Amino acid sequence: MKSVKNIDFFKNIRQVREYDFGIFYFFDGLVISEMKEGVIFGWKMAEKAVKAAHEVMGEDTPIAYISNRINSYYVVPTDWVKFYKNRHQLHFYSVVGYTKGNVVSLFLERLFFRNSIRKFTDLEEAIAWSLERIKQESTLV
Repeated sequence: MKSVKNIDFFKNIRQVREYDFGIFYFFDGLVISEMKEGVIFGWKMAEKAVKAAHEVMGEDTPIAYISNRINSYYVVPTDWVKFYKNRHQLHFYSVVGYTKGNVVSLFLERLFFRNSIRKFTDLEEAIAWSLERIKQESTLV
């Protein structure tokens, strides 16, 4: 399991925001989260991360989000409805999962997330995929 701060890509960091529930790493067009062990990640927590993303990246920038699940935690899948109700949007979403529990959580999230969720077992592959999608999206605008 690789943490963002332990890979070469970390040198591209724009900003880090640490909360009691996890850490969010902000790069150009890319946000990577690492939640803390045992957290139940719901809308109130997500709202803080969304606000931080707007502060760091602006509100009109296409964003790719990677959930780097190095710890075991839970996502409240129905809270995706609140995400959309507040008119937020992720252009690309991927999960880097290392356990079978991540697969179950991902299945539930897919029921409520409007776009596709890409699953990876390697953080650097997820980053490469996300950056390529952001690059493609930027050339279309």
